[in-house]
Amino acid sequence: MFTLVRQRTAYALAAFLAASGAFLPVPATAQITAFKQAVAEAAASNDGVATYYREANYEPIWTGEGDVYRARRAALIDALSRADLHGLPSGIYRVDELMRQMEEARTVRDLGMVEAALSNVFISYANDLQSGLLTPARIDSGLVRQVERRPAEDYLSEFAGANPGGYLAALVPNSTQYKALLKQKVTLERLLNAGGWGEAVPVTKLEPGDTGPAVLALRNRLVAMEYMKPTASGRFDDALRAGVLAFQTDHGLEADGVAGKGTITELNKSVADRLKSVVVAMERERWLPQERGGRHILVNQTDFSAKIVDQGRISFETRAVIGKNVHDRRSPEFSDQMEHMVINPSWYVPRSIITKEYLPKLAANPNAVSHLEITDRRGRRVNRGAVDFSQFSARSFPFAMRQPPGKRNALGLVKFMFPNKYNIYLHDTPQKSLFSREVRAFSHGCIRLADPFDFAYALLARQEENPKAFFHRMLNTGKETKVVLDQPVPVHLIYRTAFIGPRGAVQYRRDVYGRDKKIWEALNKAGVALPAVQG
Repeated sequence: MFTLVRQRTAYALAAFLAASGAFLPVPATAQITAFKQAVAEAAASNDGVATYYREANYEPIWTGEGDVYRARRAALIDALSRADLHGLPSGIYRVDELMRQMEEARTVRDLGMVEAALSNVFISYANDLQSGLLTPARIDSGLVRQVERRPAEDYLSEFAGANPGGYLAALVPNSTQYKALLKQKVTLERLLNAGGWGEAVPVTKLEPGDTGPAVLALRNRLVAMEYMKPTASGRFDDALRAGVLAFQTDHGLEADGVAGKGTITELNKSVADRLKSVVVAMERERWLPQERGGRHILVNQTDFSAKIVDQGRISFETRAVIGKNVHDRRSPEFSDQMEHMVINPSWYVPRSIITKEYLPKLAANPNAVSHLEITDRRGRRVNRGAVDFSQFSARSFPFAMRQPPGKRNALGLVKFMFPNKYNIYLHDTPQKSLFSREVRAFSHGCIRLADPFDFAYALLARQEENPKAFFHRMLNTGKETKVVLDQPVPVHLIYRTAFIGPRGAVQYRRDVYGRDKKIWEALNKAGVALPAVQG
């Protein structure tokens, strides 16, 4: 396919040069004016492109005569033709239309229109490849991430002074995750064309010692997925159990070596399903800031985990609980800076929780939720017995509610703050039993940590000689204490159903909130499609 595209590109460029040679690189004054007017007209739809040409006095990037211009055009057409490698819809870049436009160029005005058309599509491709094809907030209310998009004029000025092929290749996201996902995409496409992983496994409970057709199907599936080597045994033996354990570990399942309904359901996910997850993960990777921070905190909601990453290596990891899967509790996705922690925190109850959960209880019984203080606008404690709570609606309720510091505090004994308008942060919790669950979506939106003290020690190690002693000295006072981090730490709340694990192998997770399904649908609507399976 690429050979055919290159042949057609070479033909189009040759025809283009034949037409343009009479005009450039030294056109008459009238021709220069016509060229500038055409570029200005066609570039007007993109402010950055228009700005670049104004500042460059409308000097061409693409439509000059000579090897430099020829190389630029060829490199761009080649990159656009291979956009689907990155999970982008190559059709939106109108390669055929661009080549036809070059073939049919006959006047200086035509050349100006080609010049702007090539710049416009170059900018679209550069932005899509580096910052993503989609706008997150248009897909789901929880996708509040602000995506960085570079100015068009920066791309154009850089490209004009660079090696064309090298510059376009360097636009590909450089993160380890993206590179590994790209490799996995190619692998899955080959698997898809080869027929996938074979027959599905009957959804039943299979455990060591079992025999029968379902056990054989389980073995065959795990062999096809390279979780175990082929064997003639028809029994659920130690080798099969090891394969099940490895699969469970790579898919965030309870690793017990028993193939229950949940494990088999994930095992039966098709190559096409996993390929969609990888393509979505590549798009999500493009949304993240290019500079993540040498040290940063990474919370993957689908993995129910929180990690501290130092220079690309995970230096600390703990289990996490995320927001419950209901419309007003799902944890959002965004990046921010962790600035401080609060030891022995008070819990200042969000108004949404006060009015939705606690006001009805207070209306029925003024002594309900007695572990919470009710305060007026001046912070004075309210005498519950003197208030008729039934007279208030969610809109008119005039009080605030607070839970003082203590072991039973909803935030536990420490919270980690990256101030944001969504009122989301990381914190301890007295509900330790939740961390033993396989799916841990229970909170009101904040991220609860299984090992908050160790998390605090890891953060304080950069500024305290004995971080554990320092932390417990503050804790033992019983007083609410704010500890500022000397160096703020970037925090990235992400949501990945496909990611590369610490051993370099791809891992998959459930689409807890259904967000990846929405993203795939949006990508598909924009023209992204799985490769057609060859017969």
